[in-house]
Amino acid sequence: MPHTPQYSGLLTDLYELTMAAGYLETGFDARATFELFVRSLPPRRNYLAAAGLDQALDFLEGVSFSGDEIAYLRTLPVFQAIGDNFFDYLARFRFSGDVWAMPEGTVFFPGEPILRVTAPVIEAQIAETPLLAAINFQTMIASKAARVTQAAAGKNVIEFGTRRAHGTEAGVLAARAAMIGGCLGTSNVAAGKQFGIHVYGTQAHSWIMAHEDEEEAFRKFLDVFPDQAVLLVDTYDVHAAVEKIIAMGRKPRGIRLDSGDFAADSKWARKRLDQAGWKDVIIFASGDLEEDRIAQLLAEGSPIDGFGVGTALVNSIDSPSLGVIYKLVEIEYRGAVRSAAKFSREKVTYPGKKQVYRFHRPDGQFESDIIGLEDERFQHAEKLLQPVMTGGKRCLPRTNLFEARDRCRKQVLQLPEQLRHLTSELESSPVSHSEQLEHSLSEARRRLQAAARI
Repeated sequence: MPHTPQYSGLLTDLYELTMAAGYLETGFDARATFELFVRSLPPRRNYLAAAGLDQALDFLEGVSFSGDEIAYLRTLPVFQAIGDNFFDYLARFRFSGDVWAMPEGTVFFPGEPILRVTAPVIEAQIAETPLLAAINFQTMIASKAARVTQAAAGKNVIEFGTRRAHGTEAGVLAARAAMIGGCLGTSNVAAGKQFGIHVYGTQAHSWIMAHEDEEEAFRKFLDVFPDQAVLLVDTYDVHAAVEKIIAMGRKPRGIRLDSGDFAADSKWARKRLDQAGWKDVIIFASGDLEEDRIAQLLAEGSPIDGFGVGTALVNSIDSPSLGVIYKLVEIEYRGAVRSAAKFSREKVTYPGKKQVYRFHRPDGQFESDIIGLEDERFQHAEKLLQPVMTGGKRCLPRTNLFEARDRCRKQVLQLPEQLRHLTSELESSPVSHSEQLEHSLSEARRRLQAAARI
């Protein structure tokens, strides 16, 4: 496979490579299992929506080191005492491990492994940083989108945020994640082409301002886009703009409000459009929108048919990080398997390969989750982690984003009201650990304490 900079092995933290060199130089030829999860919920979140798996698997399938990249590593002081064996290893490096993961769009909670990697320890270690980056970013955006679309209460939401994203790549991936979280589409054309997402757009204020007269701007746009024109009416005066459009007698597909008093202006515009017999002309709103403002507008009876949400969505502006972590849970070395756990205060991790078991009430509503060991059996439980990669190759098709969006919507609706509430904080976790897993943690702690006394 040719080297692709997008999947460069250098897209990691230096300490992953120093550990890799250490494992190789000391002959620590082990097979390791790491699990990726969120330790705690960020503010104003009672659940999260998994996203980014496709990009994580793309990286694992494509990761390699070019000759130039290896030459660069040789110049770093930290590797001056490292022999050719390590650099020869990097030259032929490919990921060969197995991966289990939650399907994209799955609703999940803190402590639950979203993704599990079992691979030679060097491979699993080098994969850590890019896996965290892929899952953290898109999960953060999908989770925000789920809140925004929930607030919209069935009204369409379009992702509008590329111009405010942290780079164009972030804009494309944010569009993808926003769709998983429930958005109808995006303004980002590259995301539309790459992922098959529906793309939407109207016109900017510059189109109106570039013409001598607002009516001329509307007329020319309607000439070019007679069936698709959504006219921007707040450049100068909303009421005057709507009256001009009605007086022209040329019905647009819709109008867009991008500033001002959305509640008052949308109510007035709806009344005037209906009086003109244009009940099917939509009213679309954009401009500094997020879930709280959308919910308030709808509570006030604003007759807005759709929302464009940008900055707040692509930056998850009220909670711009998740703290996704990737921890060793099992190591197999020289034929012996040993569970691994962390015991530092407030950062305890549970040992062993785990599965998330989900329970539903008879009516299909969510009841609770249990995190247990992978070989446990619970009657009527749904297993959330599925095999997605074997021997470094995908064993499932790429994510169908429409199915992922439907999955997310369905699972959010299955949550009890206290978990779906947009403003109240989670009172108690709906997740517990199995008795067998708790026993495994106690045994790992006892073993460590016994070893410390020797």
